Amino acid sequence: MVVLTIIGARPQFIKAAVVSNAFQTRNIEEFLVHTGQHFDENMSKVFFDEMGTVEPQANLGVSGGMHGKMTGEMLVEIEEIILEQQPDWVLVYGDTNSTLAGSLAASKLNVPCAHVEAGLRSDNRKMPEEINRILTDHASDLLFAPTKIAHNRLLTEGIPEKKIVRTGDVMLDAAITFGEIAIAKSTIASDLNLNGQRFALCTLHRAENVDDAKILDWIFGELNDLSKEIPLILPVHPRTKAKLKEFGLLEKISPQIKLIDPVGFLDVLALQSSSSLIVTDSGGMQKEAFFQKKPCVTVRSETEWKELLDGGHNRLAKPLTNCIKDKAKEALEANLDWSIDLYGDGRSSETIADSLLKKTGDLSFFSSPRRESGSITSRAGRAISRPQ
Repeated sequence: MVVLTIIGARPQFIKAAVVSNAFQTRNIEEFLVHTGQHFDENMSKVFFDEMGTVEPQANLGVSGGMHGKMTGEMLVEIEEIILEQQPDWVLVYGDTNSTLAGSLAASKLNVPCAHVEAGLRSDNRKMPEEINRILTDHASDLLFAPTKIAHNRLLTEGIPEKKIVRTGDVMLDAAITFGEIAIAKSTIASDLNLNGQRFALCTLHRAENVDDAKILDWIFGELNDLSKEIPLILPVHPRTKAKLKEFGLLEKISPQIKLIDPVGFLDVLALQSSSSLIVTDSGGMQKEAFFQKKPCVTVRSETEWKELLDGGHNRLAKPLTNCIKDKAKEALEANLDWSIDLYGDGRSSETIADSLLKKTGDLSFFSSPRRESGSITSRAGRAISRPQ
């Protein structure tokens, strides 16, 4: 069996690393495609290097520009690779433009597509990621839902039960796999003179937060207030750095907020483990905070990880509305239950690999008709459609 994997952003590199390991132990052949969506070396190459994963066989070099341009260029390139490689599956992760481009290319060519992290919904269609999630789920043949809430959401949207597999979360696999390595190898805490010190880890990158001068100014005003209570470490995303410069906000940032360059996953794990609190607008970081048993404040109006709100492990600070410092105080003082099972047992990657193997041999699973005319044949004998 051959799986063509599409990745392009930091969280996808991490998730693909543990799933690729599961593929290798089952002799599943994988062709890895990096779209180039995260092109900065600190946001891309460092992750492959430190996790010891195989470099992608193809790098499309597509980054920047408007959503349509980026997604369209990826779609063109991925389509050609699918025709060349003739995979049995196209595997996509998450909710980026790379995700959408991969699922559309596979669907148009009659190649089965599987989506990791299916069924997540923030219910905010102003977010590009929300549109990507919905379209990818409904274009895919096999949907790997990380949680019960995600599984049920897919059912309510009319997706057949047989297409859904509740896997748990592959990021828990990654946290377990790489957590011990991070403790052994990462020196970032000592490099930043953090050993034994109380601090909050902060990340910000979402367009709705950093592209709006008023909102970004408000966020850093709130972080300045929070830093009077607890110092912050903030690895600065390239997008955020550019906007801070553009809006003239760098000089307003408190010296108690230490800005550092983006760091690799092992250093992220080490910082999370050493921190007392996490403040973020990242979907993935919300879960990683839970894995590390750290309270989290998310600077957004909503979240796709609703189960974290239910237990109080995560609290929303709506931009221009809620006080981040107050939410942080609530989070730090809360008596939280970290023993609840939200994301599985850390073997999600194995479930994904086994499900792909099982479904490949199940001809009844592919009972839905697709276009047959003008097609070529995949390595497993399925028709790959060419446009007429």
